[in-house]
Amino acid sequence: MTNERRVLVHPDKDTLAGAVAARFITKVLDLLDAQETVHVVLTGGSMGGAVLEAVRESPARQSVDWDRVHFWWGDERWVPDGDADRNDRLSREALLDALQLPAGNIHPFPASDQGISLDEAADAYAAELARFGAEGLAHPVFDIVFLGVGPDGHIASLFPHRSGIQVVDRPVIAVRESPKPPPERLSLTRPVINASQRVWLVLAGADKAAALGLALAGASRDEVPVAGIKGRRRTVFFVDRDAAAEVPDALIARDY
Repeated sequence: MTNERRVLVHPDKDTLAGAVAARFITKVLDLLDAQETVHVVLTGGSMGGAVLEAVRESPARQSVDWDRVHFWWGDERWVPDGDADRNDRLSREALLDALQLPAGNIHPFPASDQGISLDEAADAYAAELARFGAEGLAHPVFDIVFLGVGPDGHIASLFPHRSGIQVVDRPVIAVRESPKPPPERLSLTRPVINASQRVWLVLAGADKAAALGLALAGASRDEVPVAGIKGRRRTVFFVDRDAAAEVPDALIARDY
């Protein structure tokens, strides 16, 4: 068993999305052979959507008993339900709608038009996490957490030089004055992410190269939040060639 960070490089975005999708299906099948339920955290962004679309298009997805898989999100924009900016809408359109899951398997963050405040929404999601708590924790031990990485090194809605990356006393935070619009968001915190079994970070594009290089070089998590992220068993950066431009050859893995 090892939990060192690994970097797997693929030629381009399409190949990257297909490879991660195939790995995801295989891993979920393996997990379902060993346990009753699998908990997965999804991410937004173009690559997050591309991976889910590749899962949807794969014939192998028919082999998975998706009724035993629960889906959560790492963060969400504080906008109305169904808004095009919401990560859960992206995920539903890319994959989840096609899976015809039981409603109880999908755990979206609250939306801004549901009659509660941003802080109440954070508390509500924390309560939902606690319903599935494991190992004495107030949240599931996630089997796979998908994360994107911003050019500034942010993950979920934990941004550089902001207090969110330092929060360790609660599982969900309300984010205000986000440097990326919209300004108000909800996010899982670092301890929840780092308690997961596997963190899979999916990056594509030359604009991500500097952040990836800094994360692997041991930058401060306050300056480069992704540097503070590590799963218990595996932390894998699935990247395209452009994003890997500043990764030393010695750090590039040949296989998973």
